[in-house]
Amino acid sequence: MASIIIIPVIIVAIIGLSGYLVYRFLIYDLYCKRSVNQTLLKYNIKKTPSQIIKEYYHSKGESISHKEIQILEKNYRQNEPEQFLAMYDALRDKSKNTE
Repeated sequence: MASIIIIPVIIVAIIGLSGYLVYRFLIYDLYCKRSVNQTLLKYNIKKTPSQIIKEYYHSKGESISHKEIQILEKNYRQNEPEQFLAMYDALRDKSKNTE
C-alpha cells in the first residue's frame, strides 16, 4: 500500500532534481553566454569574452593560462557580466593613452 504513494513520489523527485540540474549547469550557462554575446554586439565589440580577458590580464602584466581564462570567463559570465565591458573599456583607454 505504501509503495503506491512512495514510488511516484520518488519518480517525481528524481525527474525534478534532474531537470533542475540540467537547467542550472547547462541551460543557465547557455543563457548567460548568449546574453553576454548580445551585449558585446550591442556595443559593436568584435572580441570574444575570452579574448577580452586574455588581453586585459596581459596588459596588466600577468600571465594567465587557457584554463584560468575559461574559469574566469564562466565566473564573469554568470555572476558579473558587466565586467567584460569594464575590461574592454580599460583596454581601450590604455590604448588611447599610449598613442
